[in-house]
Amino acid sequence: MGLSTHVLDTMHGGPAAGMEVALYTTDGDAATLVKRFTLNSDGRSDGPLYDNNSLKVGTYRLVFDVAGYFKARGIELPQPNFLNKVSLDFGVAHTDQHYHVPLLVSPWSYSTYRGS
Repeated sequence: MGLSTHVLDTMHGGPAAGMEVALYTTDGDAATLVKRFTLNSDGRSDGPLYDNNSLKVGTYRLVFDVAGYFKARGIELPQPNFLNKVSLDFGVAHTDQHYHVPLLVSPWSYSTYRGS
């Protein structure tokens, strides 16, 4: 299964369809862009970010454009807004396991966990 993500918009009670996301590999303070993608109608990427054959042990970063998503939904955000981009740094220790990185988000809060 590799690596996947899913974003739920807790303000509206549904998937964060249309949110822009970037995936990076990281090494200390350095980050290398792997891909940018837009979440589909279910708030997911259209396929795995990595399958088990290409996922490597190491550290990664997902960056979610939270402010851009809520602005596109017509939410009037204060300037500067509280959340702009949410950056999640995480490690992959076992490439034979599925790493699912969900994000639950509103304009004022977020949470994450390692999903299944």
